Amino acid sequence: MIVEELPAALDDERLDRVVALMADVSRAMAVAVIEAGGVRVDGVVATTGKVRLRTGTWVEIEPTVVPRRGPPTAEPDVAFDVVHVDDDVVVVDKPAGLVVHPGAGNADGTLVNGLLARFPDLASVGDDPTRPGIVHRLDAGSSGLLVVALTEAARADLVRQFADRSAGRRYDVLGWGHPDASHGIVDAPIGRDRREPLRMAVVADGRPARTEYQVVARLLAPAPVARLSCRLQTGRTHQIRVHLAAVDHPLVGDTTYGGRRPSLGLLRPFLHAAELSFDHPRTGDRLTLHSPLPPDLETLLATLRPVG
Repeated sequence: MIVEELPAALDDERLDRVVALMADVSRAMAVAVIEAGGVRVDGVVATTGKVRLRTGTWVEIEPTVVPRRGPPTAEPDVAFDVVHVDDDVVVVDKPAGLVVHPGAGNADGTLVNGLLARFPDLASVGDDPTRPGIVHRLDAGSSGLLVVALTEAARADLVRQFADRSAGRRYDVLGWGHPDASHGIVDAPIGRDRREPLRMAVVADGRPARTEYQVVARLLAPAPVARLSCRLQTGRTHQIRVHLAAVDHPLVGDTTYGGRRPSLGLLRPFLHAAELSFDHPRTGDRLTLHSPLPPDLETLLATLRPVG
């Protein structure tokens, strides 16, 4: 069940658009869900998607009635590296540009399609056939480490670890400007942008979010930039990108949150999941895995020079 209180950013939006955003489906599919009786508004089954909603309204979507194309198929041509695998988990190094799982506009060619070709039994893990074994995600434009559960027991344990933040994630980032402090925490709630609901932003009524950063190097390009190491203390959508933009250090290459700053030749945000740690679901041993920067990010760094 998907349950969400309508944020201020979606005030006066039509129900069908709200359902499309919440369920990550097309507008047409959202209408079909509503017509099938799969949506409740403040506890009452909705009969039309044309009604406009007000801030504070509760919307419930029953996932079992969300129209789907069927389970994803195995696609052996999807490219990604495996950095660890055993009977319970697989850790992959996702390249930038690869979508994690099928969704609106991405029916195939995803990481899940590639995983199913290598690990066919993955199809039975989890209660959502489009996201078998997936317990966390990376944006399509981000690269780096992601763990996938190969058994139901492993999935349940990893879901718990990401929920209670005992699993750790560290990201390599390049941001505009030089932070005043070498170490800091951005503690600011994140929700939908009131002016552009498809983006996220720091908003007073958002969900709590904390990002810790450490300055690794202060560099010079056409303007000052800083290489940062960021750790998530919460896991909100676009959290690092939103938080660093909010303190005036948006990611290099981020056309969504970086304003009109130059991309320095990057075709995506400089954001790489460099380290992933978690307790093995069966043995309890702590696993810590690392991923080097991919070539596009290394190439950019090689063109920069340190301050002083």
